[in-house]
Amino acid sequence: MLAIWKREFKACFQSVIGWLFLAATLAFYFLYFYVYNLSYGYPYVAYSLSAMTILFLVTVPVLTMRILAEERHAKTDQLILTAPVSIGKIVLGKYLALAAVFTLAVALISLTPLLLGQFGTVPYAESYVAILGFWLYGLTCIAVGTFVSSLTESQVISAVLTFVFLFLGYMMDGITQVISSSGNVLTQILNCYNLTAGLDRMSKGELDITAVIYYVSVSLLFLFLTTQSIQKRRWSVSVKKLGLGIFNTGFAAAAIAAVVVLNLTAGSLPSTLTSIDCTAAQLNTITDGTKQLLSSLDKKVELFVLASEASHDEQLADTLQKYGELSSNISVTYVDPAVSPNFYQKYTDDLVAANSVIAVCGDRSKVIAYGDMYETEVDYQTYSSQTTGYDAEGQLTSAIQYVTNEDLQTVYEISGHGEETISGGFQEAIEKMNLHLQQLTLLEVEKMPEDCEAVIINGPTADFSKDDVDKIIDYLADGGKVLITTQYTTEKMDNFMRILETYDMELVSGVVLEEDTAHFSQNPMYLLPDVAYDTITADVAEEYIFAPYAQGLMYQEEGGTVSYTELLHTSDQAFLKTDFVNMQTFEKEDGDTDGPFTIGIRAEDSATQAQLIVYTSTMMFSDNADAVVAGHNADLFTSSIRSLVGESETSNLIVIPVKEYTLDTLVVSQGTVMMAGFLTVLALPLALIAVGVVIWARRRKA
Repeated sequence: MLAIWKREFKACFQSVIGWLFLAATLAFYFLYFYVYNLSYGYPYVAYSLSAMTILFLVTVPVLTMRILAEERHAKTDQLILTAPVSIGKIVLGKYLALAAVFTLAVALISLTPLLLGQFGTVPYAESYVAILGFWLYGLTCIAVGTFVSSLTESQVISAVLTFVFLFLGYMMDGITQVISSSGNVLTQILNCYNLTAGLDRMSKGELDITAVIYYVSVSLLFLFLTTQSIQKRRWSVSVKKLGLGIFNTGFAAAAIAAVVVLNLTAGSLPSTLTSIDCTAAQLNTITDGTKQLLSSLDKKVELFVLASEASHDEQLADTLQKYGELSSNISVTYVDPAVSPNFYQKYTDDLVAANSVIAVCGDRSKVIAYGDMYETEVDYQTYSSQTTGYDAEGQLTSAIQYVTNEDLQTVYEISGHGEETISGGFQEAIEKMNLHLQQLTLLEVEKMPEDCEAVIINGPTADFSKDDVDKIIDYLADGGKVLITTQYTTEKMDNFMRILETYDMELVSGVVLEEDTAHFSQNPMYLLPDVAYDTITADVAEEYIFAPYAQGLMYQEEGGTVSYTELLHTSDQAFLKTDFVNMQTFEKEDGDTDGPFTIGIRAEDSATQAQLIVYTSTMMFSDNADAVVAGHNADLFTSSIRSLVGESETSNLIVIPVKEYTLDTLVVSQGTVMMAGFLTVLALPLALIAVGVVIWARRRKA
């Protein structure tokens, strides 16, 4: 077999075909690599690999068309048929020679993630899983081409039939959708020849063992069929022609059935056993919080997906499957909108989009809109939207908590004093905790409502009345929980300050600036404070928090029943502009107050169990500020609210953050982009073709 491999591998490079295959494969890959990875700065080579898989429909037929058809046309196949070497070894040797040619191209492609790593953060595990899937897909296509080449003596017919076979495998998903959008027995059979399904999963960074089994088993099947095709011709002159023909056909059918059973068995295994999440953001992994919830779930929850099983969102379907595997109390049912268009009306009067999910437990239900499961951002330069995050787990876990808990806790947001309204991602964070956020005007109530779990006072710009402040102070004296944010204002806030004074805290008038460049971003007022480790800050202790236009906070700990925990604080080089309105320079001036300053603190009264959390930057809890630090401000806000509503309720407040799709774009200089593009897209492929032509020409002359 080794001699056959050497002969065929050498033959590939003694003609133009091997060089042409390498040149075409690398040229197309590096073209997409130049555009997506170098020019646009995407750190994912999977984008380039996925874009060029259609190239196999052309290059593989050219590579494989001669491997057996030429032998048959030149009558040299008689040597194969009479050789002492087994047919299986001959076929395997020829196949491995072609596989080696393709592997050379993949080896060069495997160097590109290392190249990208010089310009930023690259998800190496995700990249090499995608390359593995690409390699296995290519090897399977070569096995198909080898089989087709054994059926005919015409290289042209072999190339055309290989194209047809590969095209069917490439388009099978679309073909089955045309036959039936809801799926049937025929589409299930046809999908056994869906060559791209496993590649799609692995391109997303999922090391799918079922995909590996599929590609390996299908490759071996086509090599076995190739052996049977040649074996049948070996005995074509025998008087046993009919019997052996039936034997070969039956043996081939048995092999096909065995491969189908193997893949069906592998596909029926739990995804926790067959799938390894290699994505940088662990997109396909269920987090510990959700596992904790599902393991303690004692009520039946039905998840209705408004889509057919044939047309569902694959990533969402994979997440739902994992939920079902983690708890026997979770059931997932697909409802085809084409068959049951009014199904959703049992649970809501609003229009519900396809692929939305309805969680139901007893009489309680919650609709999870399909659009809420993905985070999108708008590029205002191109006015196009881009999907940046996956939030299916966060939404599903929140919905399950909602339908299995009848008593919703209420958090009141104080209004009437020029406060900023909590909105955007921060309101969504509260909703994901299944807390009922309700506006409250203190003037309209005599005291805080009995169902008040916590209070949010978000950056008032007008002073409270004495009665309003008394209601807050009385609420705290009864063990209440309050979150306060402050912002600079020229208005007198004497009454409001009484809330802080009750806990021996004082807000210093003005805005904090940093002189330490490591503690601000772009502008000395755009603070990046130090994060002190605490249960509230545990998730962000190693991350940046962005706190623009913060005020300074002083406190006196005198050994009473109130204890203080600093959460955020400035560097020693910080100072406070007392006359912020008339500020002329970022430099420190006479009258400015020296730091350091506390800008985030938690005060707890051991006697009353009251808790007061204060942040001196209202803007830090806005979507714009949160985007600067990739959502870490929202994480801090979520942890703060969770602390207020009480540790006894944390099992009902599991919040799964959005899983970000993309890493930061790479920064590649234009000169490097142009040079790399020239060398890889033009110079390398042309050099390979030139070498092939020279070798071919010399052999012609010889």
